Amino acid sequence: MAEDGSNGGDNGAGGNGGPAGSDDQTVALDLERLILDAPRRYTPYQAARAADVPMELATRFWRAMGFPDIGQSRALTDGDVIALRRLAGLVESGLLSESMAIQVARSTGQTTARLAGWQMDTFLENLTQSVEPGLTRADVAYPLVELLLPELEQFLVYVWRRQLAAVTGRVVQAAEDHEITSGRLAVCFADLVGFTRLSRRLEEEELGELVETFENTCSDLIAGQGGRVIKTLGDEILFVSEDPVTAAGIALGLIEALAEDDTIPALRVGMAFGAVTSRMGDVFGTTVNLASRLTSIAPKDAVLIDGEFAAALEQNGSVAPPGADGPGLADALSAAAGMPPSGPPAPDAAHRFNLQPMWRRPVRGLGLVEPWLLSRRARTE
Repeated sequence: MAEDGSNGGDNGAGGNGGPAGSDDQTVALDLERLILDAPRRYTPYQAARAADVPMELATRFWRAMGFPDIGQSRALTDGDVIALRRLAGLVESGLLSESMAIQVARSTGQTTARLAGWQMDTFLENLTQSVEPGLTRADVAYPLVELLLPELEQFLVYVWRRQLAAVTGRVVQAAEDHEITSGRLAVCFADLVGFTRLSRRLEEEELGELVETFENTCSDLIAGQGGRVIKTLGDEILFVSEDPVTAAGIALGLIEALAEDDTIPALRVGMAFGAVTSRMGDVFGTTVNLASRLTSIAPKDAVLIDGEFAAALEQNGSVAPPGADGPGLADALSAAAGMPPSGPPAPDAAHRFNLQPMWRRPVRGLGLVEPWLLSRRARTE
């Protein structure tokens, strides 16, 4: 919802042939008209009335979508009216409660705001570098957006449908699988070591390239192996998996992949397995907090996991048996209890990991924690 100080009509938006002038505000209005494909017609009150939605609810919807209050400026279009009507219709039909509709508006607004910001920053930066002498970025913005808009719109709908199909499949499967229904997830934080110090030494462009390489490498590997990226925070990435074995393989794969790039700092990873609350595409709870704390104490190029995660790997049969490449979890637990080792079982190719118990230590807000160092079992011919 764009802000505009006037109470007039279309406010000088040009035709489809391009910008009406070189003034920055005029160019912005021309681009808005092109993207929204509709002129400004309504004040917020008029739009709410046209949609037959109470003004208070309309304001809550607009704020949830991330749009600022604009007073009585005439800056809304027929598209805004239709969107209000659709949200209100979902509530009136009983398909969504009012609070759920607000959540839909907020999650959609936050996600698309970040996407739109990234796309325009990237496109305008990369595609306008070779601007001919005498032309400004504003001069080329209109034809550039005009060409990109339909393609980006179709691609966005395609990806959204694909993601919706994947999530729906997981939800349906969860209805049949008690363990998934219980909300237990493997949660993983991967963090670049010394990033803050490094960022003070790098030029802005170099820093951007480093972050982009880190995010791209991690996101591709996580998605390719069946994990789900929850969010990236520049030097840190958070992902989850329903399967601890999958998460363990991804975590070790991230360290191995990034170690091959000399421009990327060392990586440290913390993981925990347990109950997780999912909301608006994010995850919360003690398990998430524990994974974050383990990341902060993990050595360079190493993966630390909590006891629940270690037990899940042992139960799955993915931990190397005693006498293999290193101490197995069963031996470590037996030693801690003062019991003799159980003896080496027959070799099993399914044993993919080694676990080494670390010293128990206090973790802020979580008490004493005994982390386990996860490593990949050396392959033998």
